[in-house]
Amino acid sequence: MTVRTAELLMAVMMGAFSVYLMYKSLELPIGWVEDEGPGGGAWPFWLSAVMLISCFGIIYNWFRKKGKIANSMKTYIQSHVFIEVGAVAVALIITVALFSFIGIYGALPLFLLFYLKVLGKHRWLFSITFAVVTPIIIFYFFEITLKIILPKGITEPLFLPLYKMFL
Repeated sequence: MTVRTAELLMAVMMGAFSVYLMYKSLELPIGWVEDEGPGGGAWPFWLSAVMLISCFGIIYNWFRKKGKIANSMKTYIQSHVFIEVGAVAVALIITVALFSFIGIYGALPLFLLFYLKVLGKHRWLFSITFAVVTPIIIFYFFEITLKIILPKGITEPLFLPLYKMFL
């Protein structure tokens, strides 16, 4: 697939997605609600409308072959990149599947270790440090500061002492 073809496909897909979002936004008021301000659907509707207009502009330039990208016949993605992106996609799917079993705080470090050490080829010290520190920061930000409880799966009992300390 060429860059030119990819640009057209992306503009068409994003345009279709924009229309869908505009349609769904109409379930809420998109105009001004007296004594309240903009309706609940205003922001997503009008943002999607601007995105749709942008897609029309991209398609217009594509047909006129106006611009560097609209004329590019280079290969869009090299085959080795598909393998790397596929590995990340599979790892993310496995990570999300693990959320209900070992929770976010168990699955996230495993994903980070895989991503940093295996795919990124970083040193063990950096990979382990990042994989341990990131879930701790996320825990304190979401669970303690924002009071948003994230799924913990079978690791839930490990967090009870922390809840007693902070909540």
